[in-house]
Amino acid sequence: MIPQKLFFPIYTADTARNTILRRKAVGETEQSPTLTAGIARVFGEPLSVEAAVERILRDIRQRGDAAVREWTIRIDGGAPDPFAVPRAEIEAAYTAIDADIRDALQFSADRIRQFHERQPSQSWLDWRDDGGALGQVVRPLERVAVYAPGGTAPYPSTLIHTAVTARVAGVKDVVVATPAGKDGVIAPVLLAAAKIAGADEVIALGGAQAVGALAYGTESIKKVDKIVGPGNIFVVTAKRQVYGVVDIDGLPGPTETLVIADGDANPVLVAADLLAQAEHDTQSAAILITPSETLARAVQAEIEKQAPALSRLNIITEAMAQSGAVICADLTEAVALNNLYAPEHLCLHVQNPWEWVGQVQNAGGIFVGEHTYEVLGDYTAGPTHVMPTMGTARFASPLNVRDFTKIISVFGLSEAEAKAISPAAQRLAEAEGLTAHANSVRVRK
Repeated sequence: MIPQKLFFPIYTADTARNTILRRKAVGETEQSPTLTAGIARVFGEPLSVEAAVERILRDIRQRGDAAVREWTIRIDGGAPDPFAVPRAEIEAAYTAIDADIRDALQFSADRIRQFHERQPSQSWLDWRDDGGALGQVVRPLERVAVYAPGGTAPYPSTLIHTAVTARVAGVKDVVVATPAGKDGVIAPVLLAAAKIAGADEVIALGGAQAVGALAYGTESIKKVDKIVGPGNIFVVTAKRQVYGVVDIDGLPGPTETLVIADGDANPVLVAADLLAQAEHDTQSAAILITPSETLARAVQAEIEKQAPALSRLNIITEAMAQSGAVICADLTEAVALNNLYAPEHLCLHVQNPWEWVGQVQNAGGIFVGEHTYEVLGDYTAGPTHVMPTMGTARFASPLNVRDFTKIISVFGLSEAEAKAISPAAQRLAEAEGLTAHANSVRVRK
């Protein structure tokens, strides 16, 4: 059913600060009745997501493969046997998909590889004249899991963006986890993407049970050092609960795009970019900030013109109703509002966009000018499209090579340098009341 009207509200800057630009704290959002009912069907009682995930993870940690299989059957209606997808099935999927899709995946992988190969990530040592040295040894993680969603739609692009970047970093083993569909089959395009990205293994598991198996290890699934990639609320919650046992890339929320546009921007292009993000999820945020109310009205009309022809109209309608346009005083205020919101994606549809890049403090990615539209970042531009959401762009970065490496500090002091810095070390140890520390310095004098 096509909604009779799409809503894309228009706000003043002051109103927007307390509505669509206001970030909610973790735990502030309420669990929907539909979600609670679904949990009750699986667990026999209306648990919170946190409690449900904790129960799954605890069981997997205690019983391994048997628990993974039982929870997958209860949640998904069936479980693969074995969990790992046979190599022959991956090769067959690669051959079976359309050649143009296969070529596009390879093109994307090549662009991502070329971009990340330029990122500095080398060990270094600063040799001193006295023969000592200080430095860092950079080592890749040994085994990393890439979670590739396969629910409402498969996302081979996410698999390519994450797994290729891990490979560039030098990760020895890259395993992909993705759930099979109701028919027990993984989308062939995902399996083909895993081959192109150089994944060593694909396991046909999803949800919290996949995260638990990868974090703790089971009889048939070797534990990993890090889990990356987006997922639903159960995946994200499970990643948060296993953090510390393994590393994670972050806790991704719904995608979000903020477009800053001046009065000369093309409303057709602005609307198209906003709609592209709104179709991901009903909770997606698509926000326009502009000093031109005329442009805002034109974009509003253009959204209602373009949307009815799109396949995910119901999702778009719900997302647009909680998104909107913000009328600000000028572009300086627009950038200030962006920095307050800290979006995943910032698109600059303005004259001389490079002049504004230097004022952007918070964003996962900046898309400079109308020709650099965000969809290209999703697929073929080069940097990964796994970016910080929910305001975490204030302190977090897009997924990159450094996320797949670790640094080991190297201390190689000469006798002379050790003597020179030891008095201050002893004094600080004494100030902290750590007498054994101070004594370790003292006995060397």
